[in-house]
Amino acid sequence: MTATERPGPAMNEHEQQHDHDILAERFEVYRGHLRSVAHRMLGSAAEAEDAVQEAWFRLSRSDTSGVDNLGGWLTTVVGRVCLDMLRSRRTRGEEPLDTWHPVASAEPDPAQDALLADSVGSALLVVLDTLNPAERLAFVLHDLFGVPFEEVGGILGRSPAAARQLASRGRRRVRGAGAPEADLVRQREVVDAFLAAARDGDFDGLLAVLDPDVLARSDAGTTVGAIGVASGATGFARLAALSSPALVDGATGLVLAVDGRLERVLTFTFVADRIAAIDIVTDPARLSELTVEPA
Repeated sequence: MTATERPGPAMNEHEQQHDHDILAERFEVYRGHLRSVAHRMLGSAAEAEDAVQEAWFRLSRSDTSGVDNLGGWLTTVVGRVCLDMLRSRRTRGEEPLDTWHPVASAEPDPAQDALLADSVGSALLVVLDTLNPAERLAFVLHDLFGVPFEEVGGILGRSPAAARQLASRGRRRVRGAGAPEADLVRQREVVDAFLAAARDGDFDGLLAVLDPDVLARSDAGTTVGAIGVASGATGFARLAALSSPALVDGATGLVLAVDGRLERVLTFTFVADRIAAIDIVTDPARLSELTVEPA
């Protein structure tokens, strides 16, 4: 199942537009499926839409006349795009915590976004974020979407047996992770330790409460890994000194208020008594939607 760049004989403008319209109609048949794949791979509706759009660009530049399974071809393309994006997360430079701002979803279909969230579940997405890119791709494509290991291996540049092993490792981690920690007392202890370490610039103290594959998310980007997040948090001391624990939508978080006005909220996702994800919210519209109570 391959495609090549579209050489084609010269066509007039009308013929080109007609072919483009037909191709676009065929692509729309698979858009929902591709968005689901990308959302599970990336955990972000906005990034998922970017990946789907990139798949359309690649399709529009390719000759797929010899492709007998366009849905499978597009799934493979989206898998490669998502793999590149996941690897890029782990190699790009980190942003310091005090420069981060929240990201509003770029998902154009709220109903579809809600459907994705319901079908995946925030707990599963957090656990998937703990897998390395190869494990995540192998597990998601094979276990959730039934892509054969031969094709998964082709995307990863590995043998089918190696792809099977990656999916198996991902499967064990997903099954063994359990649901995010729901004990507010323990959450408060972890957040208190995070805040104290951030105030003191205690790098080792931060590492002690962060999951090794923790994510810190904002509109400035996503920082992946405890070392990167801890490095950013050590520069958070000035703001940490002004922050205090609070219940944010029923879970333990951190808030910073100036003259009674909420300026910044950090919300946390906990897995196995450690911080698995941090979301920094500073946008006034999003802040107004949060329910914040004294801890």
